[in-house]
Amino acid sequence: MNDLFPIESEYLDWTIYGATLREWLIFLAAWVVISLVLLTIHRLLAKRIGEMASRLSHRYGDLFASVLSQTRAFFLIAVGLLLAGGVAATITDAFDWIGTVVLMVVLLQVVIWGNSLIHLLVERFRAEKLESNPAAVTTIQAFGFVGRLVLWTMVLLVALSNLGVNITALVTGLGIGGIAVALAVQNILGDLLASLSIVIDRPFAVGDYVVVDTFQGTVQDIGLETTRLRSLSGEEIIFSNSDLIKSRIRNYKRMRERRIQFTVRVIYQTPTAKLKAIPDMLREAVEAQQMTRFDRAHLKEFGDSALVFEVVYYVLTPDYNAYMDIQQAINLMLYERFEREGIEFAYPTQSVFVEKLPDGIMSNLNVDVGAS
Repeated sequence: MNDLFPIESEYLDWTIYGATLREWLIFLAAWVVISLVLLTIHRLLAKRIGEMASRLSHRYGDLFASVLSQTRAFFLIAVGLLLAGGVAATITDAFDWIGTVVLMVVLLQVVIWGNSLIHLLVERFRAEKLESNPAAVTTIQAFGFVGRLVLWTMVLLVALSNLGVNITALVTGLGIGGIAVALAVQNILGDLLASLSIVIDRPFAVGDYVVVDTFQGTVQDIGLETTRLRSLSGEEIIFSNSDLIKSRIRNYKRMRERRIQFTVRVIYQTPTAKLKAIPDMLREAVEAQQMTRFDRAHLKEFGDSALVFEVVYYVLTPDYNAYMDIQQAINLMLYERFEREGIEFAYPTQSVFVEKLPDGIMSNLNVDVGAS
């Protein structure tokens, strides 16, 4: 041992924090050697991360390798310190604070690993679902935020507990303070909770065309406090999330097919035979179009100035432009057919019928007028 540490023997027997200088030197030498070994192993593994990922499953290989690459040198040195303490087991008095330091470093490394894992999972899910399911992207991003918050909270509580802080009293104090803060900012918290409700329930997603009361537009952004729509005329409409979830929302993006109902008015002078043929004409006009399903056509009612036929059919696509093209084609076909059959469309008119009074009544009216 004297050859290993060329120091006078009386100095090696000095006691420092319950251990001799010789034991401290052995501890430091073991710490340096173990740390160097761990750093070397990590460096060698880092060079072969790509090979490790290719040998593992495609879905989890890259994930494991990426998280492994986030291992920090200070963590390996702290692990070396812990292992060196096991080699020099006689150093017990100072090992309490060494263990605390090592624990803090390990907790920091756990946070780094956890943040990296959550980030990679969110980004991978976002890349896979961005085109097919934007609502799911919003959901996973919110859960990623919650996951990080839970991770940091748990690590902080463990660290404070090991530092001697009374966690029970702290949690109780935070609970009382949280209630006071919640009462002070209840409107903001209402919007935040409403945002979480939108994310979980997913009534709409970015890109959906929605109608909220008298407002309508395409969803541009779903934030923590507000949701933004872009209207057809170009302006941005901003809703607070708490108001939004209380409203009646119609999501046209999720429409599978579009039910169409329209009326056709003809004049009362239309012959009965032609009236009976009109429902078949309406059916033919609808069925002549692609992406439609005819439902019914009937003489609905006797209007004030016209005979009213009602038509119901379905457009087998939610696209509004496709619906307008189909309705235009139906209207033009009906106009051409009615023109060929001599059937006249009605428009709001009033007919005044003047009936001639008998001559006797007219003469009496003249006499009365003259006498007056």
